[in-house]
Amino acid sequence: MKFLPRFRFLPVTIFFAALLLTVRAGDVWRDIVDILEGVSVADATAQQQAPPSPPPAGATLVVPPVADAEAEGPAEGEAAARPRDATRGRPMRKLGDDPALLTQAEMDLLQQLAERRDRVEKREQEIEVRGAILKAAETRIDKKVEEMKNLQATIERLLAAYDDQQEKKVASLVKIYESMKPKEAAKIFEELEMDVLLMVVERINSRRLAPILASMNPQKAREVTVELSRLRQLPEGGLGAGG
Repeated sequence: MKFLPRFRFLPVTIFFAALLLTVRAGDVWRDIVDILEGVSVADATAQQQAPPSPPPAGATLVVPPVADAEAEGPAEGEAAARPRDATRGRPMRKLGDDPALLTQAEMDLLQQLAERRDRVEKREQEIEVRGAILKAAETRIDKKVEEMKNLQATIERLLAAYDDQQEKKVASLVKIYESMKPKEAAKIFEELEMDVLLMVVERINSRRLAPILASMNPQKAREVTVELSRLRQLPEGGLGAGG
């Protein structure tokens, strides 16, 4: 009877291993969903907050003269050297000219461009951080997937070991019961649980099984016969003939 406790230990181990595999699979799926949702929200926010592209470097700004004196002040050589507005014939200045000569509108525009550049740089930093987070999440998912594969391999090994152990133990029990006297074997059969008893009875030679069933309690023998017939999927007519 010491066989029974060990008989059920491996199935419990396999059950908890399979349960752990299910939990790991759920964790991986939640990580994937979180990553996809985070990237979608970030892209939508970026599209709403993205500043307009700044003008290319070296852009020129056409500005009217501040006063008549300013228009007449430069020498003719300097005026000839400056590019002129094609429509008004006025000299154009680059935004990189002396800040002291910039108008308030030009200074405001430079300030806006600087702010936009800061926002773009900040956005680039956020994208880099998000990329690092995404890469870390992918690494974590890959690690969990690898753990799941290892766990699956462990479960398969446990199942194979369980089947092998079960077959060896049942074969050993069959030999023991076949070598016993029918009355002694019948007493033990009456105390065994039905699932264990069926595994043994199914493998015993029918000629040796018949006297054992005949020596058992009639009610127990009837239950064994019914369960064994279901296991073998015998027709109902065969039960009466075999009883």
